[in-house]
Amino acid sequence: MSLNDRVFGIAMLVIAVAYGWAATTLPEPFGGSEMVGPDTFPRILAVILAGCSLYLIAKPDPDHPWPSGKTGLELILAVIVLIVYTALLVPLGFIIATGLAVGTLSWRMGASAWRAYATGFISGLVVFFLFTYALDLPLPVGPLGVLETF
Repeated sequence: MSLNDRVFGIAMLVIAVAYGWAATTLPEPFGGSEMVGPDTFPRILAVILAGCSLYLIAKPDPDHPWPSGKTGLELILAVIVLIVYTALLVPLGFIIATGLAVGTLSWRMGASAWRAYATGFISGLVVFFLFTYALDLPLPVGPLGVLETF
């Protein structure tokens, strides 16, 4: 019996329900409820997270020891990078914050610093343009919003 996976699954299920409920409080898009709006993506994520959580609760893996040493430190660093990413997303904008976060995580996974940060900034640009122009869901621009005035 794997208590770690079940406890984690229950915690993630609680987060999925709270996240899904919070998505219902977002305003309805201008075109009506049948348009893709700000609540669409969070609802999809909540359903996926709830499904994965239920799977963890029903079919946990065998118990394994918690990571220690260098692996534990790398996991803690990854969590810190993600927390800093959420704090910097609005002030720095999506492209810069995503480039720094993805670059740092890629670098910690073994990529060279140049390739890691190039991948981070390219992926930030691609996702930004995809969401902003293809899906018409604006992301924070941060200081790069100054370029829109030219």
